[in-house]
Amino acid sequence: MKPFRIRLTIILMTLIGISMIGAGFTMAHLFKESHISALEENMSREIKLLSGTFQFREMNSPDAMTYYTEQARHIAGLTKSRITFITKDGKVIGDSEKDPLLMDNHSKREEEVLAAKEGIGRAIRYSDTLNKTMMYVAGAVDSDQGFHGYIRLSMSLDAVTEGLNRAWMIMAAGLVLLFMAATFVSYRVASGMTSPIEQITRVARRITDLDYDARVPMKRKDEIGQLAKAINAMADSLQNQLKTIRDNEDLLQSVLDNMTGGILMINEEGEIALLNRAAEHMLDVSNNEMAGQSYQELKRHYELTRLVDEGVSRREPIHEERSIYNPTERIVRLDGVPMMQDGSYRGMLFLLQEVTDIRRLEKMRSEFVANVSHELKTPVAAVKGFAETLLGGGVTDEKTARSFLQIIYDENERLNRLIGDILELSKIESKRVQLECSPVHVIDFFDSVLETMSKVAEKKNISLSATVPPELFMEGDEDKLRQIFMNLLSNSINYTQDGGNVKVTVANRMEDDGTEKVIFAVSDTGMGIPRKDLPRIFERFYRVDKARSRSSGGTGLGLSIVKHLVDLHRGNISVESDLGIGSTFTVELPLLQEDEE
Repeated sequence: MKPFRIRLTIILMTLIGISMIGAGFTMAHLFKESHISALEENMSREIKLLSGTFQFREMNSPDAMTYYTEQARHIAGLTKSRITFITKDGKVIGDSEKDPLLMDNHSKREEEVLAAKEGIGRAIRYSDTLNKTMMYVAGAVDSDQGFHGYIRLSMSLDAVTEGLNRAWMIMAAGLVLLFMAATFVSYRVASGMTSPIEQITRVARRITDLDYDARVPMKRKDEIGQLAKAINAMADSLQNQLKTIRDNEDLLQSVLDNMTGGILMINEEGEIALLNRAAEHMLDVSNNEMAGQSYQELKRHYELTRLVDEGVSRREPIHEERSIYNPTERIVRLDGVPMMQDGSYRGMLFLLQEVTDIRRLEKMRSEFVANVSHELKTPVAAVKGFAETLLGGGVTDEKTARSFLQIIYDENERLNRLIGDILELSKIESKRVQLECSPVHVIDFFDSVLETMSKVAEKKNISLSATVPPELFMEGDEDKLRQIFMNLLSNSINYTQDGGNVKVTVANRMEDDGTEKVIFAVSDTGMGIPRKDLPRIFERFYRVDKARSRSSGGTGLGLSIVKHLVDLHRGNISVESDLGIGSTFTVELPLLQEDEE
């Protein structure tokens, strides 16, 4: 803004200078005119004074020219002006500066002509006689003493010029001082006008550079103050709007980042405009890297890219599922819709939802229904077959009939256990089972459990033992804990050959985070579990040896129930096994259960 301030100062100085020069010329002209007018009046008064006091003589007398010449010179010495006596017909009969005989006729002179008409005449002209610019004032005189003509006074304007020159010098000095003062005032005025504008400009530039906290600190009431107020109001409005936009952007970004589904936005140019966090994770790409790139860059996911290409090409909604591998197989549902604004196509928006778990659960549900149907069908068919045989009267031997009845009874029990386990598992999975925790003396607890299982172990001559710290107490739901270890011990006894061993070992351990855990290990010397079956051992109805499971009366749900009950206690269960050597199920439970908020 400084060049503008300088230009404004120069303009103001120029205007002031022109005004001052114009004023100077006007004053000089007025000075000259007033000085000449004053001089003319003085000369007119002197002529009138002479015409009233001068001793005139007859103009035709022999010594008239000598007399008037001498008197003219005498009066000129007194008035400091040239005196000339002129007759009516223009003849000079006396002059203070020149011999009258050598002077031409003055009847046509301007001042005499005017004096003849108006009594007083004035003229300014260059005098060839004196080689000067002179002012002539002539007055008409009619004297009783015999003089009828004009008295003319003339005076050089050199005095006026000198006065005017002195006035010009004084005026020039004054103008210089005034111009300097005007320059200072102009600069101050320009500064006063431009400084607020410069300040407003700086604030406007800061606002342009997105510094919306910038304000103009100005309290003026004039137009510049109103402009500053408008700038501040605009900054306030922009700041509020920007805050609203940023809040909305943060909210939208938070929504996008926390969506479980992936968002893929393709603009009208076929470029990736947006990938949210879920889509980045799902496709194993980065939004920063892919933004602005063609969607064809997702070529590692060929099937998905083909669907996207189909949606972009057709500009129609699309709903499909495809498998992608990243690094394991994932099933992704792709829902795409065209983005339209004011009737114009703006691109495609795709929602990516991973449905792997849903499809897996659907598959598990189907398998569960099939397994339940199969498990129910076998005992029902057995009961029906043996009952029909008995009802048909085909069995007459009492021993055989009792055997059939025993089979019917056993299958019925098996059905009851299966239905009970299914209902128990259903309650656990639906979160309808609540823990009722209380202090449990672990050694007393296992004494009771082993006593219950001892009769089953004795039938197979299996040694059943437990190693438990005598003073160990823990917090848990005793009924659910009993269900856990009854299932584990029952499996160990069922899958251990006659004469084998089943052992329970209990120990407590301090974790790195300061919490205590109780470690339970149920070991047996049974047939063991193949390594390929270990990952699925806790699935519903999964059996390693299906024939033996059915012969032992197992439902295939026991370990699944155990896994859910351990999870309810915020614990973990794992298994290690070697074929022909035995298996060890390890249960880790917290010493104290945390209250749910």
